[in-house]
Amino acid sequence: MLNPNYKASAILVLTTMLAAIGWIFSKETLQGLPPFLFIGMRFLLASLCLLPFCYAALRRTTLKTISFAALVGVLLGGAMMCWIHAMSNTEALAEGAFIASLSMLFVPVVAWVLFRQKPPRSFWISMPVAVAGMALLSLSGGWQQSDSQIWFAACAFMLAIHFNVNSRFAQQIPILLLACIQLFVTGLLSLIMSLTVEQIPAQVPASVWGWFALSTLLATSLRYVLQTVGQKQITASNAALIMLLEPVWTATLSVLWYDEVFTLNKALGCALILSSLVLYRVGSRPFRAARRVARIERGPDSFIDASAETQACTKKSDE
Repeated sequence: MLNPNYKASAILVLTTMLAAIGWIFSKETLQGLPPFLFIGMRFLLASLCLLPFCYAALRRTTLKTISFAALVGVLLGGAMMCWIHAMSNTEALAEGAFIASLSMLFVPVVAWVLFRQKPPRSFWISMPVAVAGMALLSLSGGWQQSDSQIWFAACAFMLAIHFNVNSRFAQQIPILLLACIQLFVTGLLSLIMSLTVEQIPAQVPASVWGWFALSTLLATSLRYVLQTVGQKQITASNAALIMLLEPVWTATLSVLWYDEVFTLNKALGCALILSSLVLYRVGSRPFRAARRVARIERGPDSFIDASAETQACTKKSDE
């Protein structure tokens, strides 16, 4: 029988593949649908799919709580509109995926500003690596920063704000209801934006509706169901490391599907961004493990020294 941890890891790997394929589905859908109209219909439909499962909780929830959840949904809506706008103006999906994945590295910065939570030591190690990666993505015969890079970075920053606020509010409302409200608000805002700035096409090819259906059902609904199932059976840190595969799969699919050319600068930039995320997630654990191995090899006396060192550090922190 398969170990539950291995099973959960396999489910999360499949989740990252679906997320990566979702980039392709979205890009193909944009060939026939305006970006804000697409993201509006996609998220509105997803919220309606969730509604039957949280309708009872919705009836018991106060209007004030729903309003707060809707405000959190505004943050998600802003992030998604930045993302889809960037998607509609770039052919470099791999580059965009790696930039968008920086959202988790922005989370401690936002927490520091909003909630006075000091970032961990691993953040200060990984941030310069990420900045170097972003610089390499923009260097191609000189400094050439594209608009899509800015919009992808804006998406990552807004997702970081949403993550912090959502984490605090998730304690006050059932998760499924919170997701449903946020998806609904995101869809509604995007549709309003579409009616304001976009021209609705008179006719949409059937193939585009096929891509839209795949994006909604596989890359949105099934993806988040699998992600929820996988995360229930594995530690958060291990799940986060596995989720880093999403930009890797996206880059691979972009090269295979769109023949995207990877220059040396782009390849090194994406590699540095991925390295920064791994450094942030792993933190100092490898170094602590190495110290434990070294103490075992030195013998029993080393554990006495380690105990004294721990007590000294504890005393220092108390002071």
